[in-house]
Amino acid sequence: MADRDFTTLVPRVNASVPGCPQPTIFNYIRDAAIRTCERTLAWRYLVPKYNLLPGVHEYLYNKPDNTDVHVMFEMLVNDLPLDRLVLEEAIRRFPQWADLYSGQPASVLWSETPPGTYNSFDYNEELFNGGSQFVLPESVVADASTPQAVCQLSPDKYIVLPLPDGDRTYEVRMFLALKPKKTATAMDEVIFDDLEETIMHGALQHLLVLPNTNWSDRELASYHARQYTYNIAERRARANLGNMRGMMRVRMQPFGV
Repeated sequence: MADRDFTTLVPRVNASVPGCPQPTIFNYIRDAAIRTCERTLAWRYLVPKYNLLPGVHEYLYNKPDNTDVHVMFEMLVNDLPLDRLVLEEAIRRFPQWADLYSGQPASVLWSETPPGTYNSFDYNEELFNGGSQFVLPESVVADASTPQAVCQLSPDKYIVLPLPDGDRTYEVRMFLALKPKKTATAMDEVIFDDLEETIMHGALQHLLVLPNTNWSDRELASYHARQYTYNIAERRARANLGNMRGMMRVRMQPFGV
């Protein structure tokens, strides 16, 4: 995905707040972009497929740099949706919770795997000296079974419950709504282009009420606040609907007898 820098919107905003330092405008544009993504959920992202690891229940979100996850729309494991639980529900349904490798130390994870042999007769017979086949100790997945639920612990981390076992491969497909980080300097170009008007109004409604400035204009700030609210509602509806349009059907109702 190509990114577009927040500085590209500075000239449009600067026209309404003459004399405002460009770094200040930049910060307010970024803040408005974050708020807009939070309220419209317009920045949607499909995470590349990956597999859960046996005995591992805690994962970091796989997302573009300089972004945070605002909403997890859905998480599918082997094409079946997991229950999305808040922390209280997750604790109630899984009171035993989950421990990495069923509480076993990392040394146990490799305890049953034979060590690789270098400079042996087999060295050049396999690509990159294939090495030994990993053996998963039963104790590592003693508390594991088929994942049923997902719960977010922090803005960048989530858990699956119960602990994934090693009986089969668990392939994940995840759908997210993103927003820029507080330290971001740019965001996805397509999303920025689509939300540009909304972000501009969002930045100006706050810049125009800064005290002790020669560009302060509360009447104009109210105008931009109204435009921002309208655009947020419109973009949220458009994000939900997409480019699709449903067909209108009329059904004849039978007359009462």
